[in-house]
Amino acid sequence: MESGRFYVGANPHKLRVTMISMETAIPFFIASVLLALAPGPDNIFVLTQSALGGKSAGLAVVLGLCTGLIVHSIAVALGVSVIFQTSVIAFSVLKFVGACYLLYLAWQAFRAPVEKTQSAADGEVNRWKLYRRGIIMNITNPKVSIFFLAFLPQFADPLRGPIWFQLLVLGGLFILATIFVFGGIALLAGTLGQLLNRSERIQKILNRVAGTVFLGLALKLATTER
Repeated sequence: MESGRFYVGANPHKLRVTMISMETAIPFFIASVLLALAPGPDNIFVLTQSALGGKSAGLAVVLGLCTGLIVHSIAVALGVSVIFQTSVIAFSVLKFVGACYLLYLAWQAFRAPVEKTQSAADGEVNRWKLYRRGIIMNITNPKVSIFFLAFLPQFADPLRGPIWFQLLVLGGLFILATIFVFGGIALLAGTLGQLLNRSERIQKILNRVAGTVFLGLALKLATTER
C-alpha cells in the first residue's frame, strides 16, 4: 500500500481501489452546498411543491431530483453526457421534452382544485407521483449533464486511480449536499405551506404561483443554449 492508494490482488498495477482525499472532498462538498443554495430551477421547484403539498411532498421531490442526479453521475462517469455537449440534435430533443413536461405541470397547477383535506392513501400516491416528477424534471434537463461534465472532473486526480470511479464518488457527495440543502428548503417551505393552505384563497394563489413558476422554468429551458 502506498500513500493515498490501496491495491487489491497480486498485481497492483491492474487493479486498485481509489479514495478521494479529504483535501479534495471537503472543498468539493462546500462548493456543492453553495451551488445548491444558489437560486435555480430545482430548488424553486422544491420550494413551490413543498408550499403546496407540505413537507412530505417536498421531500419526495427532493428524492426524485437526487435520483435524477444519480443518472447524471453515471452518465458523466461513462462519458454519455459528452453526446449532449457535442450533439445539437440530442441536446435540443432532450431540452424540448423537458420544456413540454414543465408546460404540462404548469397546466396542471393552474387547473388544480382546492383541497383542504387528503386521505392517507391519496397522500401516498401523490408522494410517488411527486417523486417521479422530480426524476423526470431532472433527467430531462441536459444542462445538468453538461454541468456535471464540467464540474466533477475538476476535482478528479488521474494519479489516484480510475477517473470514472472518482466521478461516481464526487457525484455521490454532490447528491448528499443537495439532500442537505433541498431537504432544509422542503421542511421550511412545507411548514409555511401548511399554515397558508388553511386558507382556500391563499391555496388558489399558491397554485397560480406554482403554475407561473413552471411556465418560467419551461421558457428558461426552451431558450437554453449549450
